[in-house]
Amino acid sequence: MQFCDECGSMMKKRNEQMVCGSCGYQTDQDSAIGNFVSTQKQTDEDIIETEEGAEFEGKPTDDNVICDECEHTVAWYTIKQTGSADEPPTRFFKCKECGYRWRDYN
Repeated sequence: MQFCDECGSMMKKRNEQMVCGSCGYQTDQDSAIGNFVSTQKQTDEDIIETEEGAEFEGKPTDDNVICDECEHTVAWYTIKQTGSADEPPTRFFKCKECGYRWRDYN
């Protein structure tokens, strides 16, 4: 990873140059760093569907949760890793009674 000498932001490789995404500063790739690996763009299967009416695949809750809308105590849930790997996963809930959706960050 190479950082901008001007503003300190992370730089991206564009052709044979390293370009800062914040200030536009350009420089040659630092040869001491070695090879760079490019990541791929997010795919549709990485997106968490949260709009009303979206398909929701999950399991019924074992523990009692309380829906903020209807106070029903049973909901469907699914777990997704939405943060970095060292953070706990996020639980997404959908009330079995009224369909209200919410999340729990633990």
